[in-house]
Amino acid sequence: MSPIILSEIFLSGFMLNSTACLFVYCMESSSSGTNSSAIQTSSRSEENLMEQRKRKRMLSNRESARRSRMKKQKLLDDLTAQVNQLKKENSEIVTSVSITTQHYLAVEAENSVLRAQLDELSHRLESLNDIIGFLENTNGVCPNPLTCPESDDFLVNQMNMNMFHMMNQPLMASSDALLY
Repeated sequence: MSPIILSEIFLSGFMLNSTACLFVYCMESSSSGTNSSAIQTSSRSEENLMEQRKRKRMLSNRESARRSRMKKQKLLDDLTAQVNQLKKENSEIVTSVSITTQHYLAVEAENSVLRAQLDELSHRLESLNDIIGFLENTNGVCPNPLTCPESDDFLVNQMNMNMFHMMNQPLMASSDALLY
């Protein structure tokens, strides 16, 4: 068996014990008359070939590991950027909710003031309508002279003064008083 056949067997993927191959080769070469230097050369070339394959596998593994680390780092960077973006959006939403809440509270306070003013004006209107109704029903004439006041009577003057003050009095409603 020649050294070329041994290397072809090795290259084709069969893993043979090198000592067994050398023994077979030695047996054949001693019978065929070849010298032992050919055995040593074949053995060295097989070792070199194995070393080259080992180095190639090692380099390939290193490159694969490097690509894997780079991919993992890129994923980590992307996730970190996404976290920062989401934190920024969350902060903007919290600010927007806070501003909206402040506007809501201001509008609610204003509505409370307006409700209080509506109640006061409704009460004044009801009082004025009662006075007008009383005056229309009596036509300015008192049905019982003993109970009706005279035109210069104190009670009539007081009612006129109260009505005058009521018409000219500003509405006093405060949002602070209604919020608490």
